[in-house]
Amino acid sequence: MKNPLIAIVGRPNVGKSTFFNRVAGRKIAITENRPGVTRDRIYAVSEWRGKPFTLVDTGGIDLNGCDDMRRLITAQAKLAIDTADEIFFFTDGREGVTAADYDVADLLRRCKKPVFLVVNKIDEYSPDKIFEFYALGLGEPFAVSSEHSRGIGDLLDKAVEDFDRGETDGIGGLKIAVVGKPNAGKSSIVNRLLGEERTIVTPVAGTTRDAVDTTFERGGKQYTIIDTAGIRRKRSVEDDVEYYSVLRAFDAVRRADVAVLVVDSTEGLTEQDVRIIGFVHEEGKPSVVVMNKWDLVEKDTHTVQEFEKKLKEDLKFMDYYKSVYVSAKTGQRTDKILAFAEAAYENAGFRVPTGALNELLIDAMRLSEPPSYLGRRLKLYYATEASVHPPLFVLQVNDEKLMHFSYERYLENVIREAYDFSGTPLKIVTRTKKKE
Repeated sequence: MKNPLIAIVGRPNVGKSTFFNRVAGRKIAITENRPGVTRDRIYAVSEWRGKPFTLVDTGGIDLNGCDDMRRLITAQAKLAIDTADEIFFFTDGREGVTAADYDVADLLRRCKKPVFLVVNKIDEYSPDKIFEFYALGLGEPFAVSSEHSRGIGDLLDKAVEDFDRGETDGIGGLKIAVVGKPNAGKSSIVNRLLGEERTIVTPVAGTTRDAVDTTFERGGKQYTIIDTAGIRRKRSVEDDVEYYSVLRAFDAVRRADVAVLVVDSTEGLTEQDVRIIGFVHEEGKPSVVVMNKWDLVEKDTHTVQEFEKKLKEDLKFMDYYKSVYVSAKTGQRTDKILAFAEAAYENAGFRVPTGALNELLIDAMRLSEPPSYLGRRLKLYYATEASVHPPLFVLQVNDEKLMHFSYERYLENVIREAYDFSGTPLKIVTRTKKKE
């Protein structure tokens, strides 16, 4: 069974994300003192008194909002309410009850789920400060201060009372970070894989601001997919919120098992795409290059070959890449993305038997003479695959300074030709054998 899901909802700028970060134990949601910063649903697994649960942060609900973005954010919050087991309804104790609070309260009364009325920003408790919130008709308010961690324990004590111990599990499975430039179609890819409009999609670049984790099942397997903000060049980042959004995207790559790199096929592989892919490569993550919007590309019998030739030229530093040409709009070949990601991850975890590895490399060194310097030639004593994810090969030699980069690359290619490490980087480390 999945963890009980608690949705944090309320009008904009009442401190929902501050509470979310406090309970999650790390800064996941972006917090800034202006409304509309949180746009998508953001998930985190937490635990209280030995009972795990999943917390979901949402954008501020504005039922009277007139612009498209506000309506989309509200729709996301409503979807969180529909899927939640319990709801934390956040209000602002400093401002008091507002007309927008009454609107949200009316919405929550119709959802027929346990609702905990939370009066946030109560730094010093006083009955007078929360008395007026009884008028919302949602029972006794919980006075908390998310910023100073006051009252949170009492709220969580009540919330987890009905949770069944031992019947829950955390968000797990293969963690896939979806990254790329703004407006490359990342959120559309995510929605297509999930089979529902889980993240906001508009033609406006930069709609996704946070790294949004969503767990789902496909073919009996569990996955966690992470939709991230578009990564612009540094000089194109306009404000602090976007700057931290980009940092969240890079952090998503670091904690993911596999990265899905979404490229706009109508633009082709750009310099910024190469930078993003290079970051994934340096982090040692297996990856899949997804050429999106393939339905919009004018094609002939040689189009794919031409695209692949360009990819090989621009990604020559990681010629192990796996690519797939898809259309998030039509669904063309999007079903292959998960299969490719799964294969890349499995390849990153493959261990080459030590005996077979030594035999392979010794034969390779016989076919191509190792480098030498001042009469001393490189000699291999022993090789082993020391770790996986990514694969790390350690070579004990007579003098590590004799190993030339080009020869190291030759040995890497020999390993790749013998074993399927497509989709994943691998690293070779040379060590001088210590004298007895």
